[in-house]
This record gives sequence, C-alpha cells and structure tokens, in this order.
Amino acid sequence: MATSPCSSSGVSSSSSSGLGADAGLEIRTRSVEQTLVPLVSQITTLINHKDKPKRSDKTLQAIQRVGQAVNLAVGRFVTVGEAIANENHELKEEMSVACIEARRAGETIAQLTDVASLDHPESDSHITIFTDKTGVVKAARLLLSSVTKVLVLADKIVIKQIITSRNKVLATMDQLEKVSSFQEFVQIFSQFGNEMVEFAHLTGDRQNDLKDEKKKARMAASRAVLEKCTMMLLTASKTCLRHPDCESARINKDGVFHRMRLALEQVIEIVTDSRPNGENEMAPISIYSGIKEFKNKVEGLRENLYFLSKENLSTMLEVILEHTEDFTDSAYTSHEHREHILELSKQAKMELEQLVSVWMQAQNQKTKDLMEDLEVAILKTCQCMNDLKREVHSAATSLAADLLKYHTDHMVLKALKITGVEGNFEAVAEYACKLSEQKEQLVEMCRLLRHVSGTEPLEITCIHAEDTFQVTGPQIISAAETLALHPSSKIAKENLDVFCEAWESQLSDMSLLLREINDVFEGRRGEKRVYLSLPRPGKHNANLKALKPVKLDTEEQAKIAKLGLELHLLTSDVDSETEKWEDQENEIVQHGQGMSSMAYSMYLFTRGEGLLKTTQDLFHQAEIFATEGTKLASALHALSDQVHDDKPLLLLEAEKLISMCKQLQITAKASAQGKSATFTKVDACILKTRNVMTLLCQLLPLCCKLLRKNKAGNGCLKPAPPWKEDRIRTGTNARTPERRVDTFGIKSLENHVTNMTFLESK
Repeated sequence: MATSPCSSSGVSSSSSSGLGADAGLEIRTRSVEQTLVPLVSQITTLINHKDKPKRSDKTLQAIQRVGQAVNLAVGRFVTVGEAIANENHELKEEMSVACIEARRAGETIAQLTDVASLDHPESDSHITIFTDKTGVVKAARLLLSSVTKVLVLADKIVIKQIITSRNKVLATMDQLEKVSSFQEFVQIFSQFGNEMVEFAHLTGDRQNDLKDEKKKARMAASRAVLEKCTMMLLTASKTCLRHPDCESARINKDGVFHRMRLALEQVIEIVTDSRPNGENEMAPISIYSGIKEFKNKVEGLRENLYFLSKENLSTMLEVILEHTEDFTDSAYTSHEHREHILELSKQAKMELEQLVSVWMQAQNQKTKDLMEDLEVAILKTCQCMNDLKREVHSAATSLAADLLKYHTDHMVLKALKITGVEGNFEAVAEYACKLSEQKEQLVEMCRLLRHVSGTEPLEITCIHAEDTFQVTGPQIISAAETLALHPSSKIAKENLDVFCEAWESQLSDMSLLLREINDVFEGRRGEKRVYLSLPRPGKHNANLKALKPVKLDTEEQAKIAKLGLELHLLTSDVDSETEKWEDQENEIVQHGQGMSSMAYSMYLFTRGEGLLKTTQDLFHQAEIFATEGTKLASALHALSDQVHDDKPLLLLEAEKLISMCKQLQITAKASAQGKSATFTKVDACILKTRNVMTLLCQLLPLCCKLLRKNKAGNGCLKPAPPWKEDRIRTGTNARTPERRVDTFGIKSLENHVTNMTFLESK
C-alpha cells in the first residue's frame, strides 16, 4: 500500500524533484491519492522549468499563472478543511495546523513565482523561483505534506461516520433480538431499515474508493451478506414472534443475527485496517499463488545464483504439493485428474532435484556448458509447474461445472418446501440429509476453486461463497423443520422461501464466478477501470470500456448499485401499500402492482440478474413502466370525479405523475451512441423510475384513504377491468411467490408486519 501521494503514475515525476509527502501518512483511498495528482503536476511543472538564460514574457506570465493557480486552489481547499475542522472537534487542532501549513506554503509559492513584472529577476532584490529554487522545493514539499494531512484527516472523518453508522445498526439489532410483540418489532424494524440504508450508502462509497483490491473484495462480500441477511432477519424474526416456543425457529433466527454481526465487524476491520486483539490477517495460500512465487524464484537464478538457498526452494515446492492433496484426497476429484496430479507432483520433485544439482555446480564453476544446463533445468521445472497448474485448474473447474449443472433444478429445495407444508417431518429429515450432502459438495467445490482462482479478489469471493453455503444449508434445514412443525403457518413458509432463495442466488453467483476464473486463466480479463468517489459520482462519461452497449459489466453494476437498491426499497413500500387495499382488483391497485413489478425487474438488471438481459430490454421496460404510470394517472382522474375531499391534491399529484412518465418515455426513447452515452441513459432511466416510484408511494395511501371515506357513503369506486394479457406478457404480476421472496424490504416495513396477524388468521 502506498505511503506517499507520489505512489501513482500521475505523481511519480515529483520524486525526481525531491518532492514527497509525509512518509508516515498512509493513503488508502483512490480519491485522496488522485486529488493530489493535479497539485503535484503543477508544482512539478514549476520546479522542472528550463533555466534558459533568456526568458520570454510568455514564459514569465505562464510561471506566474501556475503559481497563482496553486495558491488559489490551496486557499479554497483550506477553507473546506477549516469548515470540516469546526464540525469535528476531536480532529480540529490537527486539521487546523495542517490547514495553516498548507495556506502558508501556497502563499510562499505564489510569492516565489511572482515574476511576470520583473525584467531581470536575477538582479532584483526580490527572491523568486529563479534565485531560490531550493525555497520552492521546500515550500512544495511542505504544501504536499500538509494537503495530504488534511485529506487523510478528512478520510478519518469518513471512517468515523461508518463506525457511528455501524454502532447504530448494532444497537437496533440488539433491540430487535429482544422484542416480544409484533407492534414493538414494527417500530424498531422500521428504524433498523433506515439505518441499514445509511450504512449501505456509506460502505458502498468506501468500497468503490478503496485502493486495495483485496480489501475491496472483502468489503463487497460483507455488504452482500448484510443485504441478503436483512430479508432473512425480517422473516426469521416474524417466524419467532409467531411461534415463540419453537426451538428450530429460534436457532434459525440466532444464526441470522450472528452472521450479520460478523459481517458488520468485518466491514469495520476493513475501513480501520485493524484486526481484533491485534492479530495479523493470515491469508490462505492457494496453489496458483504458490506456483507463481516458486517460478519467480526459479527464474531469478538466471540473474543471481546466490540470492536464496536450495532449502528455501525445496520448502516452497513442498508447500505447493501439500496443497495439491486437497485435490487428490477429495472424493469429488475424478480418477483421471487425481492420477495426472500425482504424476506431475512426482515429476516436479525430480525436476527440482536436477535443477538443484546443476545450480550447485554452477555456483562453484560458471562454465558455458553448466550455464546452458542450468537454463534447460529452469525451463523444464517451470514447464512442469505450468502443467501442474493447468491440471488442477481443469480438475476444479470441471467439477464446478458438473455440480452447478446438476443442481440447477433445485429439486431438494422444492422437496423440502412440499414436505414442510405437508407436515411430513420424516420426509423433511430425509431431504435435509440430502441438502447437507449437497452443501458438502458445494463447499468442497469452493475450496478447490479458491486454489485456481488466479487473483486475490477472486480467492476472497470463493471463500465468501464457501461460507455462504456452509451457513445457509443448516438455516434452510431449521426453517424447513419449523414449517413441518407448523405446516399451516404462512410466515414459516415465507421464511423457508427466503432462505431457499439465498441458496439459489449463491448458486447463480457461482456460475458467474466460474466464468471469471476461466477468463483469468485464459488471459481474457483486462485491467479494471478505476472508480473514484472524489469528486462525487454522478457523471457517467468517464472512460468506460469500448464494448458493445448490450449489458452492464461488473464495474457499471457496482456504480449503479446504490440507485438500484433505492429502487428495490421503493418496490417494498409500494407492495406494502397495495396489500392494505381490501379490493385487490381495483384498477389503481393493479396498476401500482404492475409498476412495482417492473421497477423490481429494473432493480434486478442493476445486479446483472432477472429477465432484462440487455440495455435495450431495460429501455423497453422503462417505456412500458411509463405507459402503465400514465394509465394509473387516468384512473386517478376518474377517482377525482367521484370524490370531494382532497380532490385538488389528487389532481395535482395525477398531473405530476403524467409529467414524470412523459419525461421517462422521452429518456427511454432517446438515442444513445457508445458505451458512455448508453450507461448515462441507463442511469437516467433508473433515476426517473425511482422518482415515479417515490410519488407512487405517496399516492397509494392517499387513494386508499379516499376509498375508505367514500365506501361508507355509496361506494364511489368502480371495479377494475379484467387483467389484460399484455400486462402478463410484460411481467407485471407483482404477486408471484418468487417476486415476494426476494423483497429486500429494509425501509418502511410497518405494513408488512401489521398485516402478519391478518395473514396468519386466513
């Protein structure tokens, strides 16, 4: 990790001029590092100017402009830093000192570059950049050091915000865990949802800004756990409240709380760069990384015969071959792969023995023949290791492909659901054993894939997948046991559905992971584009890969994830509001459900999931969504003709909805050429869809209230027309089991919970 702002390519030139920030400052984020790039560039321009005997007025004016620009920029920067200091008293003194130093250094540089009005700067008593270059270097070093301090201190404030947000979530979780009534649960869970949204936003920005790809992958894994566990926490808690004496329900709920607390703790470890009790993070060694390091050492013998001992090299090979036992000892490795791995392991030992023999001779006598023999031995050893790497890769990926294909039908999960509803406890136990066997297969698959993943981030993703299968398997079983004990419980059934969905989702993620691992092995994976959180995201025209604008790549999905999450939460809110309506066939309800379902499909698109596969699919869905919104506005106008109270407000909201839907249609139909423009259009469509959904959340309770008022009079609302086939074709049915299971629902969930008693009494 860099310890200087000069660590990036954009600032490396400063080192030749003697520039550098405080070596004790560690820059962990790209935004801090990249904020320094233009400053270092300008200062380097000043210091590296050509000392020509004769300088034109143009040169003098240019130097002065750069100096003044640096001073003005520093002044604005310091003003922001001082404002931050005033708001954060624990860092005020340190921040104020750094701001004073930066301002002073900026003014010094401005004075030293005040040369445009001097005809002969050398003969003048005024000290300038031409007469005191050392002074400029000193001022530049002080400026970089102080600015870096301000940035790092500001970064500490971001970390503090994340810690504070985590503490809020933990405190509310403690309350949730102890509640004993639905009413209390509703109130606390609503607060918990808002706190989780805040935490998701803060950690999402931090994840995108981290320089260390390994930490970024760990953060992504932890945030994925929190997102999926939020819905599990809701249904598991509901089940416990409904069946307080059920032991399996309690075990199920406790598992969710425990996993969320571990994920929250890992996020804090990442952002603070610390481990509990001061212990060091021990990263598991994979076969790929071991082979890479071993080959580097072997090839290094060409340059230096004495830089390591033969014992070190032998130990490295022993560690690699010890890890291959994970393959040869696995019950899921084919006989053919096992035999090939054992043969290559034996060959690797022989090649190393031959290499060491020639190496030792070459140390005593460097003859031409011996050096040629050494080169041959190096090549043969490295080739053998390449063959071993290829064999373990083939063993792991072929096993993964077979298992994922075999388990795509989810037969065991379906059987658990059926037997649970039937109350057949013996059959549930039988299928639970089969799920445990499946879990062991998938855990073993993840362990073997980790060895061949090729990069540290992918290794971490494999470890996360292993943990997910390891934890989710027993949770599905406990949820199924609860359902078998209470077969008529809709809440217990919903809970089992949610855990099964998490399992299916992880299997789907494994298919994508396997593809990435194969891409790395085949060399098809290029360098990722850098994402910066400073300046704030929002402009999406930055150097996107020049690919056909068909599908969002992983970088774009990450960038739009926060907006997608907000859309997801709004679909939960809309579903909650529609569930309140007694007449589920009402036209307003049906339009609302249709729009919610389409918005949910758009949310899945931001995750790379669901039926919308391409950007064109998304744009088409946005058009249909806008059309459905316009139909809803017509229904609102019809309602306004039949009511007296709040009629002006209803008409105003209806017109607002029409305007917003028209804007969305214009955006969805607008042409977009190129990757950057297409992504901007995607972002705009989802943003405008979110705005419509926000308005819909306000409209539905208003209409529901008017409906109840008028029902007491003469029933002013007409029945809804039949559900049209074109709605079904566009996937607008919001009430399918799959749609309801995947509702994230961590905001405004009061309606979900208040309706629980009603649902259970049906």
